[in-house]
Formats: sequence, structure tokens, C-alpha cells
Amino acid sequence: MTISEQGRLETLPKVGDQLGRYTVERVESLPDTASTYIQLRHELGSRHIHIARADENAGFAVTFPTVPKDSTGVPHILEHIALMGSKKYPVSDPFFAMIPRSLNTFMNAMTAADWTTYLFSTRNPSDFSNLLGIYLDAAFFPRMTRFSFLRDGHRFENADPADPKSELKMQGVVYNEMKGAMASAGAVLYKALGKALYPDLTYANNSGGEPANIPDLTYEDLKAFHAAHYHPSNAFFYSYGQMPLAELLTTIERDVMSQFEPNVLDVRIPDQANFDVPRRSEVHYPSSDTERGAQVVVAWKVTPTYQAYDNLKWSVLSEVLLGNPAAPLYKPLIDSGLGSALADGSGYSDNFREAAFGAGLKGLSAENAGKVEALVLDTLAQIEREGLDDELIDSALHQFEIAQREVSNAGTPYALKMLFAVVNPWLYGGDPVASLNLAAELEKLSAERKAGRVFEPMIRQWLLENSHRVTLTLTPDPAMQDQQAEAEKAMVARLSADLTDEDRAAIVKDALMLQNAPADDHSLLPTLGLPDVTLSVPRPDYQMEQQGHAEVYRSAQPTGGLIYLDVQVPLPELSQDQLELLPFYAFAVTRNGAANLSEVELTRRIEAVTGGIGAAAGKGNGPDQISEIRTSLTFSGKALSRNKDALVELLRDVIAAPKFSAERLAQLVNQRVSGMRSSIIGNGSAYASTLAGAQVSPLEALGELQGGVTAFKRYQAWQAAGDWSELQSRLEELSKVVTTASARLVLSASENDLALDLSPLAELFGGAVRQTLTPALAPHVPQARTMDTPVAYNAVSFATVPYVHADSPALLVLSKLLRTEYLLKELREKGGAYGGGASFDPRTGAFDLTSFRDPHIGRTFEVFGKLDEFLSSDDLGERQLTEAILSASRQLDPLLSADSVARSRIFSDLAGFSADRQEDYKARMMKVTLEDLRRVQQSYLLPERAGYATFSGRDPNAETAEQHLKFEVESI
Repeated sequence: MTISEQGRLETLPKVGDQLGRYTVERVESLPDTASTYIQLRHELGSRHIHIARADENAGFAVTFPTVPKDSTGVPHILEHIALMGSKKYPVSDPFFAMIPRSLNTFMNAMTAADWTTYLFSTRNPSDFSNLLGIYLDAAFFPRMTRFSFLRDGHRFENADPADPKSELKMQGVVYNEMKGAMASAGAVLYKALGKALYPDLTYANNSGGEPANIPDLTYEDLKAFHAAHYHPSNAFFYSYGQMPLAELLTTIERDVMSQFEPNVLDVRIPDQANFDVPRRSEVHYPSSDTERGAQVVVAWKVTPTYQAYDNLKWSVLSEVLLGNPAAPLYKPLIDSGLGSALADGSGYSDNFREAAFGAGLKGLSAENAGKVEALVLDTLAQIEREGLDDELIDSALHQFEIAQREVSNAGTPYALKMLFAVVNPWLYGGDPVASLNLAAELEKLSAERKAGRVFEPMIRQWLLENSHRVTLTLTPDPAMQDQQAEAEKAMVARLSADLTDEDRAAIVKDALMLQNAPADDHSLLPTLGLPDVTLSVPRPDYQMEQQGHAEVYRSAQPTGGLIYLDVQVPLPELSQDQLELLPFYAFAVTRNGAANLSEVELTRRIEAVTGGIGAAAGKGNGPDQISEIRTSLTFSGKALSRNKDALVELLRDVIAAPKFSAERLAQLVNQRVSGMRSSIIGNGSAYASTLAGAQVSPLEALGELQGGVTAFKRYQAWQAAGDWSELQSRLEELSKVVTTASARLVLSASENDLALDLSPLAELFGGAVRQTLTPALAPHVPQARTMDTPVAYNAVSFATVPYVHADSPALLVLSKLLRTEYLLKELREKGGAYGGGASFDPRTGAFDLTSFRDPHIGRTFEVFGKLDEFLSSDDLGERQLTEAILSASRQLDPLLSADSVARSRIFSDLAGFSADRQEDYKARMMKVTLEDLRRVQQSYLLPERAGYATFSGRDPNAETAEQHLKFEVESI
């Protein structure tokens, strides 16, 4: 199969064609995305979907239905262990070893409630071949050694691994990962919802693993689960791009299919028997926030997710009811004041074979659970009785039209977005094409709407009259973290009660084996070389014109009938209060009213004519210095071509005449507090690195002020004070400052839309000079923040050098070397942390060492302090250096698409990071030596230049005394 440069498919298989032992079952055009769907089946029973599309980024996945019967986490632990050595590649961790040997644009594996997938994408054909070989061998022929089971599953280990008399503990990468995950309110609620709605099915189990149940999994259970589920007869293959399909299938046949016989495995999930009466359930999670930490969600089992038309209708109804703050179910919930934001289980979920719909609130007291349930049911009854506004339904369908037409690599490569669109209906026996090509289903919906009401009967049948309903209350328990710690100790005591001296000696032997495992022979693994690195950067054409105090940039791009518009405002001098206020202003300005539109009217107008508008506060420095910070505010939006003038009008009104209301501001502050609390628990490493960086970097000091725990406490103080009229006045003053500035307008669109009149925006601005500032550093004292989590998030940060400095490329390469060759081994493989690594941002000069869901604090900071010992090792050579440069080059070459390539180029040029400068940086990086890495570490990554921080559930000082680190401890 070949694809022309214009994307026209010239040679395609036909239905009935035989490609080896594959039969082509279906070929369908997907005109909205200029692609073709090809469906095949192998003689062994495996299924394969190929999306043929003229895209340089190719994608691949193999997915297995995995249906756990308990909460030991067997599919999740298997997902880890399958990638820890295979028949062809008998090294301890080929997955992580391949990351620096590849130029992949995505590389991972994932465990869902009832399936596991191994997936990657890359723009390099050789890389595709290399990763395909790794993934196929890992999935079908993993070694699954006892060593890997102990490391990533669970094991006993002494506090001092070499001392059998020291305290015995439970360890394991997945064990610690799930301890951290199940401290999150959202994760606890999601798992409880599956159990409550589908008590007789696999969804009653935690496929990721409950920490209390993970130690029940045996090594033999793991191997048996693999033998039963990871067979071609139970496999769903997916590929995407412009690779020759026949060659791909030949490779899969040679490396996998030829080595198996047909097998039958019944992994079907039956229907859940309907409840006779609605049920209630209450679960707890570890939190001291008893005043606002509860959640309540009312949830129903509705229609099967594999029925494309029903899936579409429920997706539309969910968008209509809950899709925005003006939606008829969303608004009454928030306006009630019972809670601060929608509960985590709200909306339509197709992550189960039979779908779920939920609605509720979080950020409330548990005693209000009954009020939330009544409010949800009464509001739905009123909506059903009075009927839905057709304009709301049209707006929701408009959003689906945009989603159907947009081809973007933002967030996740488009090559894999198409996989996620089909995987659930495909595995559940539905029609994957209908999930990719909604035109027929949308036409069917349009015809049904013309015949009468569609959604009100759904509300009546599936919500108001459906007895298969659960009201789930998630309640914070301040004592739970301590109780879980005691339960863990009791579990260890119970499981170790009958250990003999020989058993205890074996535990020490295993621990020392894990600590001192010999280095792998990575020459067994395929790799790319430095000649594979792309040294050029994208240089899309664009034009600039001056309109008043605005610079207008236009770039013609194949956006598929969408336009993308950004208004960047380089900010003039702001007061300290305004600097602190700026991120909240960006959050609030599109969530209130504007000009002659109320908050509800503006929200509905945005939904009706755009794909969304938003604002974001920005900060950065130039390429030649890191202490002078420049701030900005950027308004962004996208729309279909027919609505381009309406997008300009909306952005003009939001920028020029925002209308803040005290009532709405109270709601938004409550949402920020609730959202940041969840974010800190789930992403503690990012907050820790910002808190550490604030001690050494002006940019990070501003970041901590605007978006770190300092900002979180500020929002809490606003919440407690409740002086919303005063906050309203401050936002209005800031709004006046914004329009005194100059502006940059950036338009990415097809040639036909490039002449869009942007003068209504350009004429808003007054031309005030941009401000630069140097924020004061935080006190240079290690900082600890305690919160409701059983694991730690540790960070060390260093301020280094600007982008143009001769040492910057070496620091970038060093960060990749440290992550792969040192920190992953020390923190994950030996220490049991879920994640750990080093990162360097060349534009800001920030160099961070972090750990994620880490059982240790003191040991981790000790590891961070031994970089020089690692770099002095004779084991480091040209292989490690080459891999680090490859990995660094991937960071400098992000995957862009028509919506982002011009915008990225223009804003980089405006910030001083020109294409010439970026290519020069790449060229300098290619010349980095090992001696350069040692030199920059000795020059910049020194204790006296470091900022330290940790987020955990305990005071760290007893554990860090040997590192001479004394933390200031505060509770969040």
C-alpha cells in the first residue's frame, strides 16, 4: 500500500483479499479525516484495524481484554512485568532502556478496568520497526522472572535491606504506585462507582490493585493470567499511518502468529442484572478536610457502550446537561451552594461495557448527601417536564462536529486518539467505524429529532424511572491514613509470622540482589543513531502586519476548515497584587459574562459558535538571561470557518468588557480550591519542584506565587474571607491594565480564511510598554508540606544558565543521562518509587530532580546528592552518551500539527527563540561529550545552589538528618 504526498490512497486492499493468513473484512472511507479504515481477521482469531492516512507519525497498539476476578492488580502488575525482559531481549527493563534509544512521540502501556494495551507512535520508520519488535516480544513472549515480580509487584524488604533484624516492610513499584493512587479522592470514587453499579461483574474489582490485596497475588497467578489472556486469539491489533500494511502484517506473522495455535478464551462480560430498587453506598478516603472534602454522585447504569447510536445520544445528552457552567443540570448544582464543583463521577462514562451516567457535587460536607440526591432528581424531573431548549442541543452537536473534523496532536498523538475512539466498542462487539465516522449517526439523530423529542424520553426512561441507580457518598476520614499504616504493619506481621530464619535470610538475599543487579547488555536492543536526529526545525511561512498597537501574524495551514486564533498581551507593569491575581483572572474571565451577555448567555454563545475560548497567564525569560521575567496573558479560541467572525466578536467582548459577578467569583474560587487540592495529591512532584525552585530561580519564585501551594493558600484565604465584591473590584482594575498594553494576534487557518478581519481586536490596545521583573527568591531553606498521602514527592531544583549559554546543551543531555542511567535505577528499581528522574528546561534554565509516589524521603535525597559519584563511574561510555543525546533531541523536536506548528514558530520567534537559534542549539548538543556532562554537574548541580522540597504524609526531618537537611514543615 502506498499513499501519495497529497494523502490520496492509491492502492488499498479490497474486502475479501487475503494478506497471508489475514482476511480483509471491511474497507471504509473516513472522509472527515482523509483516511481509510481497513479491518482484518487472522486465522488464529486475532483482529486488526489499520487506519491508512498520510501522516508521518505512525502508531501501533496491541490490546488484550483482561478481566480480573479480584483486586490483586494482576493485569496492572502484568503490564509492568511484560515490559521487563522478553525472549529476544533478555534484559531487565527493555521498555525504559528503549526510551533513550528511540525518537518516539509516544511510548507507554495502560491498564483499564477490563483491558490492557501496549502502544507507541513515532515519525521514524526505523524506530517504528525497532519498537514494534520490542512490543510484540514483550507482550507475547515475556520472561516474567521472579526478579521482576519482586521488583514491580510486591516483596518483603527490611528497612535496612542488609539487616534481617530491622523492621520488615512491604515494597514494590505497583504496590507503592497504588498506595499513592488510592489516596486520591477521584480514584477512590471511580473504583467505588464501578463496584456499586456493577457489583456482579469484573468492575467490582480494582484492576490496578488495592494495596491491601496486592500481596495476595502469587508469582504463579501472574504467569497463569498471562498464559490465559495474552494470546493472539484474544488480541486486538491496531496500526495507523502510511506504512505498507502488508509488510507490517508479515512482521507480525513471522514474530508472533507463526508460533501459536488457536485458543479459546471466554472473556465476555455479561450484562449486570438490574437493581430492583435504587441503592446507596458510602466509602471513605484519607483526608483531614472534613468540612469540604466529601463528594456525592448519583449514578445510573444506562445503555450498552458498543451501540454507536445510543453512545452518541448519551454523549450529546451529557454535554447538554453538564457540558458547561450554563448547562441546565450543571448550573443548579453549582448555584445550590451545597458544593464547589461537579463530582468526579459526573457525566457520561463509556469505560464500562454498559455505560454509566452520573451527576453530583464535590467540595461539600457529607451531611448534605441527601440534599444533593434530591437536587439531582428534582432538576432532572423539571428538565424532562419542561423540555430541553433546541439551541442547547444544537450547540452540543456543534461541539461534536468540531471534534470530528479536528486533526490535532495536542495532548496525545492523533495516531493514538483514533485508537482510543474505537477500543471500547471494538472490544465489546460494536462497530468501530461508527465511532470514527459519526456522520451517519448524526444524520440519524437529526431525523429522529425532526420526528419528536429525543432526549426527554431518555431522561424519563433511563434516569427518572431507572431503578438501577446508586447514590455514592465519598467521605473524608482524618484517621484513615494512620489506620491504613497500622493495617499495613499488621498485614506484614501476619504474613511474616511463620517465616523461618532461612526465609528471613532469603528476604535479605533478594533485597541485595535487587540492589546490586548486574548491568544489562543493552547491545541486545535495537537503537537509532545520531544520524537519525533531525537537526532542522519547522519553518512554516507566516506574514506580519501592524494594525494600531497590535502585530497581526497570519499563517496558512491545512486545518480542515477550522481557524485558530490567539491574542497574546505582553503585560505592562503590574502591582504585586495583580501579579498574584493574574492566573485567577485568566481562569475567571471566560467564565463570567462579557459586554451585553450574562454569564449564562456568554457560555451558551461560546458553545454555539466556537470550539471553546480560554485565557492563560504566561511567564518566561529571554534566550540570553534567566533573571528578567516577562509576563503575558493569552486569549485563545477555535471555530469552524463559518463562525470565524463570531469568534473574533466573542474574544473582543471578553477582552474589552468582562463582567465579573460576586456570586460567580465565589463559585470559581471554591472550584479552584477543590481542583488544586486534588491536583496536589495527584501531582505532588510538580508542586514540590516549584516549591524547591522558588528558592533558587526568579521564574520559579513567580510560579510558586502564582500557581504553587502559596496560591492554594491564597485561594483558601479568599474562600474563608468571602469578600467577593472586593475581589471583583481588583479583577476589574486588572482588566483595565490589560487593554493598555500592546498585543500580538496569531491566526492559523486555511488560505480561504486567512483574510479574516481582526481589526475589532487590534483596535482594543493602547500600546503600553512590556514590563520585565525579577521576583524575589523564597528563603533558601528546605521546605516540607504534609498532606494526606502515604507516599512522598521529593524534589531538588537548581537554577543554571540561559538558552544561549555554551553549557545549556550539556545540561539537557545530562538530565536525560541521569534519568535513564541513574535515577530510574536508584529510585524505581531499587527504591520502589513509581517514578523518578531529572528534567531540564533549556528556555528557563531550571534543572530538577524529582521522585513520584516514593516510599522514601531520606534515601531519595541521599541518591540526589550522589550525582558526582555516578558520573565518575567507568561504566559510562559512548553508548550512554549517544542515547542521552537522542533523548534530548526528542525533547527539542515536539510533535506538532496544523493547529500548532505556526503558532509554535511565531511565539518562539517573538520570544527570541528563532529557528536559527534553535538549530544552533541542536548542533551544539550533538557535540556534547561525557567530560562536558561531568563539568556542568560540578559547576551547577551543587548543594549550595540547590533548593529542596518534599510533599508527604509525614515530617521528613528524622529521615533527612544524615543528609544534613533540616526542613521547615507546614501542613497543607
